[in-house]
Amino acid sequence: MDASRTTLEDWLDELCARFLNNLPKEELQEFSRIGMHLEEAQWFYEDFIRPQNPTTLPNLRIRDFSLRILQHCPVTSIASLDILEKAYDNWVAYKKRIPVRGLIMLNEAMDSAVLVKGWKSSANWSFPRGKINQEEDDLHCAIREVYEETGFNVEEAGLIPHNRKVKYFEQTIRDQHLRLYVIPNVPMDTYFEPRTRKEISKIQWYKLVDLPGRVKKKQAQDNATGPNASKFYMVAPFMEPLNRWIKQELKKKDKIRSSRRTGPALQAEIDEIMTEEEGTATETRTDLPPPIPTTTIPRIDFHRTNQRLPPSHLSRT
Repeated sequence: MDASRTTLEDWLDELCARFLNNLPKEELQEFSRIGMHLEEAQWFYEDFIRPQNPTTLPNLRIRDFSLRILQHCPVTSIASLDILEKAYDNWVAYKKRIPVRGLIMLNEAMDSAVLVKGWKSSANWSFPRGKINQEEDDLHCAIREVYEETGFNVEEAGLIPHNRKVKYFEQTIRDQHLRLYVIPNVPMDTYFEPRTRKEISKIQWYKLVDLPGRVKKKQAQDNATGPNASKFYMVAPFMEPLNRWIKQELKKKDKIRSSRRTGPALQAEIDEIMTEEEGTATETRTDLPPPIPTTTIPRIDFHRTNQRLPPSHLSRT
């Protein structure tokens, strides 16, 4: 990067050239695509540019940063501020509805799970997860996102069955659909380290009995109403069905161990138990929310002479 750049305007030139100016025309028609590039530009600014001069370069919230760069870039600045604001707000609403996929990673005893905490001091704890990409398989998304947040690849560790049938639980929280796959037998001495910058601050094993949502024990009831319960609001909705499933799994294991029968009789019993379970599926395509409403960024036709940009707005080479 150019060390001679000192002002925010200088760096906006750099960011426009890097993230927006050379986007294909079809991407400029969809603000859902532009929004993703705005996020990348803001992350790049916070991670690599601002640390070079934190006293003069401002710390901008994503909305302020996005509107600032949209007004600065030649391919988007032809739109009025009102249009840009509406397009951005529509994109934020759209992004909040994109389905999320993740993993509930359990230890062998199935009494503890891995949780992650976001980067900000006010962040909550959750099971590792992330938004699904266009036309991405559900299970593939869950594995990818958990690898990015924890550095642990459950598929490479041999924890995904060959038939790719994995138990999952689903919830809708604040209009966002979440599906979490259950992965037992994760070693508790596994080394976790995020692959992404400034996204995850902590990765920790938690005893299930200590998490809100397990209503059969008084301790958990106290936890669920305690001052820290809100820190686990993304975890709590999954705890009741998860604990029921774990109880069934432990009973199944005990039944198999204690049974003296062998051969077809035992296998038939196991198959019967397996077919009674709900929420087990292979990878499937998930339909994403419909495209954001009609507000789009006008395109510049660079082949028309009457739309020539002033020299200060030309793309950098």
